[in-house]
Amino acid sequence: MGLPAWMRRSPFPDPVPAAAVPPHLRPPRPAGWWIVPVALGIGAAVFGVAWWLLTGASASSGGGPAATPAPASTAAPLPSGVTLVQVRSEVLRTALAAGAGIGAAITLMLAFRRQRHQEIATLHTSHDAAERRVTELYTKAVEQLGHDKAAVRLGGLYALERLAQDNPGHRQTIVNVICAYLRMPYTPPVPAPEPVQAPPARSAPPSNDRWLHPPTPGNEETPLPEQPAADKTDDAEGERQVRLTAQRILGDHLRDERAPGERDSGQPADVRFWDGMRLDLAGAALIDLDFQDCRMAKAGFGGATFTGDAWFGRAVFTETALFGGATFTKTALFGGATFTKTAWFGGATFTRDAWFGGATFTEIALFDGATFTKSAQFDGAVFTRDAWFDGVDFTGIALFDGATFTETALFGRATFTETAPFDGEDARVLRPDRGHVWPPGWTVAEQPDGTGLLRRQEEPEPAAPGAEGGAPAPDGEDGTGTPEAVG
Repeated sequence: MGLPAWMRRSPFPDPVPAAAVPPHLRPPRPAGWWIVPVALGIGAAVFGVAWWLLTGASASSGGGPAATPAPASTAAPLPSGVTLVQVRSEVLRTALAAGAGIGAAITLMLAFRRQRHQEIATLHTSHDAAERRVTELYTKAVEQLGHDKAAVRLGGLYALERLAQDNPGHRQTIVNVICAYLRMPYTPPVPAPEPVQAPPARSAPPSNDRWLHPPTPGNEETPLPEQPAADKTDDAEGERQVRLTAQRILGDHLRDERAPGERDSGQPADVRFWDGMRLDLAGAALIDLDFQDCRMAKAGFGGATFTGDAWFGRAVFTETALFGGATFTKTALFGGATFTKTAWFGGATFTRDAWFGGATFTEIALFDGATFTKSAQFDGAVFTRDAWFDGVDFTGIALFDGATFTETALFGRATFTETAPFDGEDARVLRPDRGHVWPPGWTVAEQPDGTGLLRRQEEPEPAAPGAEGGAPAPDGEDGTGTPEAVG
């Protein structure tokens, strides 16, 4: 039976952009801070206009206070029938009108300020309401993750996914929650053993003389193996499905399907891609993890256990990638991956094949103390900085064909079970003068362009068995060329 309709995953519509943080709402200043300056400004404006007009009127009439008379060329006589009192009254009315205009302008500015303040307050109210709603949905989804039913936990994961898709500002927090769930202690379910079919039992002796016939092989009751309870099996399988869903959610939203050229040209990514996410999966139990073509920032997988294949092909790590002490139970695929910062695989255990062909290590690559039980394939890998393989145990085939070492390469104390770790196309060493430490039997042959090629040292051929100084006797013949007698 499939999941309920509300729990099944459906394509998301265009995500709603996260609400922008409204501008800062400055608390209003005390009223006296602006009322007094406004009153003084209006009074100064009225007084200045009145003084200017009255001075001109007094100069025109030739009266007034003892003031410096205006020049005759600028002093115009008053019209007939107009007295100085009327002029002064008009001057006062004009000054008051100017003051009223200034007051109206100030009132308009205050109204604009009040309106702006109300708009910002409304934005704050809407933002707070949206944040409260997001917090409520987030809290409810996290509570669902703690439910004892797998179906409810699946619903919590899908709710968190939708919440992160619609609110980019909360994506990192939700990714942290999903990673924390995957870090919870977990033991993958063990398949139930097939029931052992008991051999046909012999007829038991009568009960009254059973003590005369002790049990012999074939007539004793064979106990059947204990089968796990149905509810426990369902819970284990349900938890497995929940974890697979959590991993798939991370993989789907960290996968950048743009080609490198499209990414460099600035072509926008798919709306489902969450850029710049940091992962903390240290010590997690991961099942068939598929992070192919994923792009992530700092990735912490230290001490994690990868049950099943681990797919990191063409993945891009923009910050430090930590895989120290991790255990890969099956194939680990890092082919074509790009490590922009330090890549640390120190102490990691690769139980099956490890594929790093074509990988690019921009910063230091640390594999010291790692164990490769099967083949370790680094053919075509590019090491821009130091490559540390100190103390690495290569139990299977180690392939470095066509690899490029720009800085120091250290293979001190590394052990190779196979005898040809660099056979095939020569590995290139761009700076042969560095303090490289190569496996026994290998050396760098300098080239005319200043680089070097890693090649096996020629060993002297052992002396052929046979006569001293003469050609060895052909197989099946003695020294005279006569076939040896048989029998």
